[in-house]
Amino acid sequence: MDFSTDRHIGDILKERNIILKGADAATRQGFTQVPNFILKSKKLSSGDKMAFAMLLSYAWQNDYCFPGQERLAEDLGVTDRSVRTNLKALEEQGLLVIKRRGQGKTNIYELNLTARSSTKNPDRKKTSGLERKKASGLERT
Repeated sequence: MDFSTDRHIGDILKERNIILKGADAATRQGFTQVPNFILKSKKLSSGDKMAFAMLLSYAWQNDYCFPGQERLAEDLGVTDRSVRTNLKALEEQGLLVIKRRGQGKTNIYELNLTARSSTKNPDRKKTSGLERKKASGLERT
């Protein structure tokens, strides 16, 4: 199959049985490419992957980005708390470095586009706050 640069992506996709309708209208608003190792990662939740993709979309023209967590939550259609959970997971996997700039200022997010595994808490299991309280004996009755 010829993938020369003079062919339109739509023609290439048709040969692979993928048809994009309205692609011109969709691409006017921009698009984001997400590395396949992110999409296929078993260590990341779907929310983690979407947060990574959203950060990529913000940083498309730059090597860094600094959206607020409220903005991320609004664009992703999730809560601020979910965003913080997703960002923490990306950070633990070595895919994100968060540089805090101080109170009232947004963080700067540096995305790492190389596949690395986490060295922090490799056997850590995701548990809810209630499960952690029960395990530590701090649950109040």
